[in-house]
Formats: sequence, C-alpha cells, structure tokens
Amino acid sequence: MRKSLLFSAMVVAAGLAPAATAAASPEAAPTAQQLLAKTTSCKQVSNGKYKTDEETGRTIAVCDAGSAVFWKADMDIDCDGQPTARCNKNTDPWFQDGTAYPRSDGKALIADQTPYVVVPSISGTWNFEKAGLKGAGSCAVIYNDKVLYTVIGDTGPKNIIGEASYAAAKALGINPDPKNGGVDSGVTYICFKNSKVSPIEDHGKSTSVGQGLAAKFVQG
Repeated sequence: MRKSLLFSAMVVAAGLAPAATAAASPEAAPTAQQLLAKTTSCKQVSNGKYKTDEETGRTIAVCDAGSAVFWKADMDIDCDGQPTARCNKNTDPWFQDGTAYPRSDGKALIADQTPYVVVPSISGTWNFEKAGLKGAGSCAVIYNDKVLYTVIGDTGPKNIIGEASYAAAKALGINPDPKNGGVDSGVTYICFKNSKVSPIEDHGKSTSVGQGLAAKFVQG
C-alpha cells in the first residue's frame, strides 16, 4: 500500500500546527467529532464503489453531504511532484514528477511540504468535477480525532480512492513512507463543494479557508 509525506519535524512544529492555530479561533474550528457526526449516513453519489488498493474489492462509496462530499477509506501515500530527499524515484517506486494541479509558480506540488488529497481520475464511477470539486479545492481529513485541512492536489487511478500526500500523512501521525507507510482504514475525507484555496501551496490559507467552510458545514 502506498502512503505520503510531510516536512521535517521542525516544519511540522513550526509550520503546520501554528498555521492551524492562528488561522481561526477555536470557536470557528469544528472538532473531529462534530465533523464526523455529519458523515454517519451515506447518500451515495458515486456510480458504484471504489477499491482502497488494487488487490481489494470495491467497498468505498462517495457520499453527498449537502455542501460537501465525503468518503471513508484508507490512506495511501502520494509522493509525486517536485523531487525531494523524501520523495523521488528511489524512495517511491511509483514516483511521478508532476501533479495534476500545479503550484502558483506553475511547478508541480511538493508532496512532503504541501498537505493535499488525491481524488480518483474522472470515470464512469464518479466525476468529481460534476460533484462540485476541483483542483485546489478545500478538504478536511480526519484520523484518530485529528483534523487536517488540505487541498485537492492530484488525481489518481480511476478505480482506487483513499490517498494523500506525504505531508498530509505526517501531519496526521501516519507513517508517510511511500513504500510501506499509510494506514489501512479509519480515514475520513470531507471535500467542500465549489471551494478553492489560493495559492494552493499555502497551508495556512488552506487551514483558514477549510476551518471556515467546516464551521458552516457542521451548522448546516
């Protein structure tokens, strides 16, 4: 199973956590429990279900939740994008040097720096664009009562769902190693419709935008 990144422990401590704290007041940021309470039932919008890995059966549905869509799956690690010491063709057998959605400078995202999620490429199973999602869209990822606000940064296989960047995994306490990291279950992905974070690589911005959308989502 593949998994993905995050910056160094110093970047996590000095970048991700402070950004989340400073971006919005505690009152504006829903808890993991509040967000999960909105995902207890599934109004399926995918035409069928997805696999979590190539060798598994199709068990994961994409669900509509009003202003957002969500799915509950595993987390594989995406290390694609600009090569780094942690993400390159030697550390990741599936490495590709591009991402579906580039940074503001036109270059690919940096998987061990930017927390992002991967959505399945458009297929007969589900068209994420018709569902109101797009590149740089805002998502909340929940694991073990932790909430991380991310962006949609890449697209993956048409039949598999449940993947995020090295940085996203690391921030959630998940092993980010692209070869043997990730987690088999317990991850909830909530992506907000008609949203966009700009610039896509600014985690502080993705946190502030995500917290605001999440607050409206739990109140809806």
